[in-house]
Amino acid sequence: MDSVTHHGRETAYDIADRGGDGPPVCFVHGSGASRNVWRSQHRLADQHPIVTLDLSGHGESDDIAASAGYTTLSAYADDVLAVVEETGSRVLVGNSLGGAVVMHILLEREYDPDAVVLTGAGARLGVLDDLLEWLANDFERAVEFLHGPNRLFHDPDPRLEDVSKQQLTDTGQSVTHRDFLTCHEFDVRDELSGIEPPVLAMYGEYDQLTPPWFHEYLAEEIPDAWIAELADAAHLAMLEQSESFNGAVGEFLDIVYDHRSLE
Repeated sequence: MDSVTHHGRETAYDIADRGGDGPPVCFVHGSGASRNVWRSQHRLADQHPIVTLDLSGHGESDDIAASAGYTTLSAYADDVLAVVEETGSRVLVGNSLGGAVVMHILLEREYDPDAVVLTGAGARLGVLDDLLEWLANDFERAVEFLHGPNRLFHDPDPRLEDVSKQQLTDTGQSVTHRDFLTCHEFDVRDELSGIEPPVLAMYGEYDQLTPPWFHEYLAEEIPDAWIAELADAAHLAMLEQSESFNGAVGEFLDIVYDHRSLE
């Protein structure tokens, strides 16, 4: 594990490098998760160095004193940009809340990546009132709800589901609730035309948390966008169908960089 100090706190990150000659790719996790959600994407490190980070209050990163919503989103963007600068990352991949952080960076910050992948994401990420209530007052029920059919997973190995539940428990109720409230306030539906880099919007076939049409909307409204469906997966497709996920990311980046080499 490495870390970078910025804005008075430390952000933890890892780099997996198996000699890939492509630019580094930085992966940003979703609500209640950590950099460990991307462990299967380390297999891409023979093509690109793979950078994974813990957002503030997650994993081994310092927490922040920030209210849910824009303030938290902005602080998470600071985490990502500090790691991007430290590692020279040129591609961003964001899942769910991580997708919101990436879109915030694209629309409001100076960083201009070569390419972006948004998975389990959306231009608006409204959260069910019942889930917000459980996250605030009955965390165990919220965790069970999120692991219901076709939410985080479609048909996972039980061990994978257990690891996911433990991750939410380790992150804790306060930070996870803050994450979901931040998602609930996120809405950039009227701003997507301002996203300039090529974007791959990728979704799990059965995802009920950020369903296919969320990604179809991204692909329609972002000027330079592709869309890809991952069969037999739900919200955490990078874990449930890691081989297909990695293949789609690798193919997309090959297209992007082949095109750049011709310009």
